[in-house]
Amino acid sequence: MHELTVCQALVARLDELARQRGARRVARVWLDIGPLAGIEVPLLEQAWPLAAAGGVAEGAELRVEVVPLRVRCSSCGRDSDVVPNRLSCAHCGSGHTRLLSGDELVLNRVELVSMEEAI
Repeated sequence: MHELTVCQALVARLDELARQRGARRVARVWLDIGPLAGIEVPLLEQAWPLAAAGGVAEGAELRVEVVPLRVRCSSCGRDSDVVPNRLSCAHCGSGHTRLLSGDELVLNRVELVSMEEAI
């Protein structure tokens, strides 16, 4: 389950961010994940509390936004939402497309609790 490894890397980044900003803990984390990122969101959500335990992110809420899979057609120039096993243009049917979104794993936002707020 590589989702645990992903969560551990995320927690390491959150530790670094909290230290840089003088925060006591992490309250919430927002991730953007595309269908082609190779991440199973339910497994990631299960791994999150294990990876966060004992650190600044322990108890932090994990919010995941699934980013749509979008392509731009080289034939007609239009953008369309597609599904992972069919990256063809939804408008003209061409298979000559370029991926615009859907393969990302992005730490979008973090809500930190400062030392003063925690008291």
